[in-house]
Amino acid sequence: MPPSAVMIQRRRESINKKIPVSLCALILASCTSSYPSVSNVNTRNDTVQLTFSWWGNDDRNEYTLEAIRRFEEKYPGIDVRCSYTEWSGYQVRNNVRMASGSECDVMQINFAWIDQYSPDGKGYYDIKQLTDVVDLTTIDSSMLDYGMKENRLNALPIAMNAQTVYINRTLYESYGLDVPVTWSDFLDAAKAMDGKVYPVSMIPKSAWLFCIAYAEQARGHSVFDEEGRLTFTAEDFKVMIEFYCMLVEEKVMPQMEYGDDYELSSGKTAGVVAWLSDAENECAAAIENGYDIVTAPYTSMSGEPGHGWYVKPATMYAVSDNTEHPLEAGMLLNFLINSSEMAELQGLEKGVPLSSPARDTLEGLGMLDGIQYDAFERMEEPALISKMRPVMENTDVIRYFQEACNEVLFDKSTAEEQGEVLCRKIKEISG
Repeated sequence: MPPSAVMIQRRRESINKKIPVSLCALILASCTSSYPSVSNVNTRNDTVQLTFSWWGNDDRNEYTLEAIRRFEEKYPGIDVRCSYTEWSGYQVRNNVRMASGSECDVMQINFAWIDQYSPDGKGYYDIKQLTDVVDLTTIDSSMLDYGMKENRLNALPIAMNAQTVYINRTLYESYGLDVPVTWSDFLDAAKAMDGKVYPVSMIPKSAWLFCIAYAEQARGHSVFDEEGRLTFTAEDFKVMIEFYCMLVEEKVMPQMEYGDDYELSSGKTAGVVAWLSDAENECAAAIENGYDIVTAPYTSMSGEPGHGWYVKPATMYAVSDNTEHPLEAGMLLNFLINSSEMAELQGLEKGVPLSSPARDTLEGLGMLDGIQYDAFERMEEPALISKMRPVMENTDVIRYFQEACNEVLFDKSTAEEQGEVLCRKIKEISG
């Protein structure tokens, strides 16, 4: 289980959160500039050592390490020790670090972690206190709101993310089909493909969010309110479970447990529902194989933009509330978000950057193109796309949905019974 809010709060209260006097003097010395001079940092008698953590694959690790090398070259008075691993290992380690107060000075975090580790807004450093070294004007204020908790800026979003429907248009057209726009289009595609190819596939989290979109449109209201409290009833969940089971039984999609086995490049599925930030991972091999991969409109009842689709930060950077070097941590944070060096190295790997100078860098280099940028432009189109609630990514919630669906799919229970079970379990989590 993740550390409780009480445990975190007690640990926070025992730590002195004040910036050292020497650093206050350094901040005051830089008031004539939005960024302290290199000489101010490099004339210190000691080298400041920062720690920085992130998760990712080998490509992300490689370019991030190169970015840190360039940062240290620019500021030789700062030494950055890096800690990185793949997602699941990072998540487990983060639980331990946040409970023990040993988290890194600067860290990549998941959007849902703000609620989990900072329920009172004091779990992470207030970045608004670092505006001498972090330029917040480069990110639209509405985007900064995603990192706010109790009037404290806990984290900065790097890019935005949404579930996106990627379609192999080559395969669809081979069956005389257009790119699907409505829910019924997927059912029609399944009939035409006759079990030879699945019209779409998805892993459990994507299936949960895909079915939320359908159920919200079918039932006419949101599954959670703005505070993340459950508004769906047992009857609403019954409709949602029945929809998923129909998709599997009609061979629109394989069971969500097997979503990873059906990649676009294999030709066994003609579509994938996945995050915008995963566009390259999901589509690159299929494109290399000669398939025409496109983003589909957000699926709706009528073909017109429909609600039920959600957007969230793809990933975020936060500063430890326990850092002994908030000024230097802020400098590293600003470099990661706003520098042309990081923007060029990162490209679109984390999504289209929210920082205006970072985006300008990519535009100047001709890097704002490809399937990921297409997905980004798709995300910006519909007026009804909503802000995701952190509870929607709760791993227990998704597991409960998966278990309820399987109980019905394998005739161990009814959709009505599992709708009641699912409603009760999720209500215990969301309140």
